[in-house]
Amino acid sequence: MSTMRGARERARIEVTAAIKEEARRQLAAEGAAKLSLRAVARELGMVSSALYRYFPSRDELLTALIVDAYDAVGAAAETALARQPDHAPHPARWTAVCRAVRTWALAHPHEYALIYGSPVPGYTAPMTTVGPASRVGQSLISVVRTAHQDNGLAVPPLAAALRAEARRITADVAPDLPPPVVAALVGAWSQLFGLISFELFGQFNRIVEDRDTFFEYAAENLAHSVGLIGGKSAGGVPFAAPGSSDGP
Repeated sequence: MSTMRGARERARIEVTAAIKEEARRQLAAEGAAKLSLRAVARELGMVSSALYRYFPSRDELLTALIVDAYDAVGAAAETALARQPDHAPHPARWTAVCRAVRTWALAHPHEYALIYGSPVPGYTAPMTTVGPASRVGQSLISVVRTAHQDNGLAVPPLAAALRAEARRITADVAPDLPPPVVAALVGAWSQLFGLISFELFGQFNRIVEDRDTFFEYAAENLAHSVGLIGGKSAGGVPFAAPGSSDGP
């Protein structure tokens, strides 16, 4: 009996994977707004009623794809951070996470667009997407938290008007970090995806040609903005505390 159950479970896993793979193909060809369970079933040679046993609605299929995408980019960020040697400077660890997110996005543009592009009309993401969506942010927080513990963090300035909001965000996101750092982290996290989206969706066309070098420069500046200090940038320039400058 257990052998039969195991075979059924394996078959279900294989069919679920095939459904999601076909759905991703349709995302690439038509976009998320046009995703159709009937079209997926047709391409797989299934009747619609059979597919509904796996995903009762288009929204449930979308949610599965969204969770997979968040988990994939989150895993890329976490792996990049785990591969950094213990002695790596904190800004270099930050930049490694940012670089891994960009690399994943460039390799999976349609999945990136699903989670960071325009909202899908009529779709509301359930709470089950929140944990996977936080994985990249948690990797960045981990870098900053370690730097804070190692005294490798220069707390950036914070406008008085933002102090109450920074304290509220800190209580929800990282209560062990100073509120000015958490406010800067949220800003840097959003700017990271802004950089990637500009590149992926064409806003850098005819403006930025050396995309790799520009991204490294921008990611290093984001490291500065959250207060990470120590080590050297990709160009060999020492990382400095926020607000310091050798310029005029």
